[in-house]
Amino acid sequence: MQPATYVAYYRVSTQKQGQSGLGLEAQRNACQVYQPIAEFIEVESGKNDEREELNKAIAFAKANKATLIVAKLDRLSRRASFIMNQMDEGLKFRCADMPDADEFQLHLFAILAQKERKMISERTKAALQAAKARGVRLGGVQAEKANAMRSYEESILPVLKRLIDSGVEGPAALARKLNEDGHRTPNGALFVSTQVSRLLKKELEK
Repeated sequence: MQPATYVAYYRVSTQKQGQSGLGLEAQRNACQVYQPIAEFIEVESGKNDEREELNKAIAFAKANKATLIVAKLDRLSRRASFIMNQMDEGLKFRCADMPDADEFQLHLFAILAQKERKMISERTKAALQAAKARGVRLGGVQAEKANAMRSYEESILPVLKRLIDSGVEGPAALARKLNEDGHRTPNGALFVSTQVSRLLKKELEK
């Protein structure tokens, strides 16, 4: 039997990430073992399924009877319906972080991931409505923002300490490891070395 051929698709969410390579390196490293014959890179939100480079990658994979490889399922799409439609249309794809998952399992993971995102969104809206009903002013309150930032820093600093204790050195390496482990900034973005440096500086100044 002829070995499978792979085409890699990498996606980052912002132009800044695309220019810096942030996130791309981790995705490339994850897919490297598959030795892709071509790579397609997109700078676009996962909420948008009308992506030029993704369409090119899918067309190239089908034309070459290849399997599309992505680092994680959400790099392909955040919508289960889109993933299912691509399967129905004959696209073969695999996720580097779930190398043994078959099409049925990927289908199931896509549905579960979409449901989880919906539940998080609903819980957030409910919490905001409850706070508003209690008379809490939502938005534009500097004290609330400062408290939220302090709470976030208190949660992420122990993670940084564990990484440092495990041998990860330097802000760039720490930022990369945080991103690989799924941690995000308060705005939901990927970490960069300057943010890690600021966090470490704050801790040293305490």
